[in-house]
Amino acid sequence: MVTYEAIAMDPLRKVEDARLAKLIPQGIYKKIVARFKFVQEGVARIEKASGIKYPEYYIEPSMVLSTSPLEMEQLGVLFARTIPSVSQDNRIKIIVQLTAPLIVFGIKGTIHAILAHEFLHYLELIGRMVKMDIVSDELSGTLFEGRYADLTRLFDPNAVFKDRSLLRLITKKFPEGFQDFKLEDKSLKLWLNKGLPSTRISMDENVIRIPISAVTNTEIDQKLKNKIYELDTVKYTRKGKRGNVR
Repeated sequence: MVTYEAIAMDPLRKVEDARLAKLIPQGIYKKIVARFKFVQEGVARIEKASGIKYPEYYIEPSMVLSTSPLEMEQLGVLFARTIPSVSQDNRIKIIVQLTAPLIVFGIKGTIHAILAHEFLHYLELIGRMVKMDIVSDELSGTLFEGRYADLTRLFDPNAVFKDRSLLRLITKKFPEGFQDFKLEDKSLKLWLNKGLPSTRISMDENVIRIPISAVTNTEIDQKLKNKIYELDTVKYTRKGKRGNVR
């Protein structure tokens, strides 16, 4: 696992480094900096709606593409990822990675929906750590299976957020995996085809594996633990209520 701790201290550090190295044009840099306010607003909105602090995050100044060995000509665009990293002292830190094309081309609602989606991944990972229910996720053979598996590893948004408009936004943007064809089209035409930085990862590389030794060595804030227990109770209560409907 890659350690992202130094990056996470400043969300725009890698963007600034890319500008200085002339990997991205000045115009793109200015757009990222100007539109970064949408990220900050989204984080504040999610914290208010959930009562939980958002994990550390940063902007990756490249386009991240996922590939599958079974679909050689197909590319999946990853606009954000929730990445657990292991520090040198064998502790886990969870970082949210947002890609530059999302910030440059995504509308405010899309950015907020993706931030919320990754937040649910973060809570799911914390929940597994709290319950010591950590296993290596099964490999996904295709990009479609990858999107489906992605949706199975989420905390219930209805149990987490007290913001109806945010919940509607998540439902709209993630009906069966993330869907925003305009954003994908813009990103491919105005970023990838322009020769701007891109990174390709295989589906296997996007599988989360967390060593048990690091889990046991990581301290989780007691307030966050209590919130996870509370959310679990709400989640199972809601399921029970649905199951009793005739």
